[in-house]
Amino acid sequence: MIAFVSGRVAAAGPDGAVIDVHGVGLSVQCTPATLAGLRVGEQARVPTSLVVREDSLTLFGFADDDERTVFELLQTASGVGPRLALAMLAVHSPNALRRAVSTEDVTALTKVPGIGKKGAQRIVLELRDRLGGPAGDDGGDLRAPARAEPWRDQVQMGLVNLGWSARDADAAVDAVAAELDGGEAPPVAALLRSALKKLSKP
Repeated sequence: MIAFVSGRVAAAGPDGAVIDVHGVGLSVQCTPATLAGLRVGEQARVPTSLVVREDSLTLFGFADDDERTVFELLQTASGVGPRLALAMLAVHSPNALRRAVSTEDVTALTKVPGIGKKGAQRIVLELRDRLGGPAGDDGGDLRAPARAEPWRDQVQMGLVNLGWSARDADAAVDAVAAELDGGEAPPVAALLRSALKKLSKP
């Protein structure tokens, strides 16, 4: 298993990045939280999970070790492959997923594209004893207001990396900022998720 990759970020796209590790460019499929923290030309250390198939070897990258652990646990549920697990982490933080499963919050799980009511119920049944409960508050909800503004550039860049136009990204960032009225900002990953939800609304 490749536990992490460390090197210069050579490229970043809507769903992944290329990390230059001693002259070898490794393609890593990433969560939005991971992409939000990557900058082309800068050094990065990305926790990874290698998924082996008959015709492919795919590296998935994460913002931290906890996100990777949850990604791997999600795949132990029947019907959940790496792409769906990544989509779940794009919509919910690791703790939000733990909370949804432990409280049998089927509605929260069905917010993930590709998961219906029956699929959500199956995930709850199979994972509630494996994921455990949420380990404190990781900022999955925008409860703490923001005082400083450095997060705006990071969230905007993350949205652009995910394929949104700069105009749409700016509008989503402004909408998130409007909900905050001073104080400490939540983690960038939480702010990015909030912006993605606004962009996903019809």
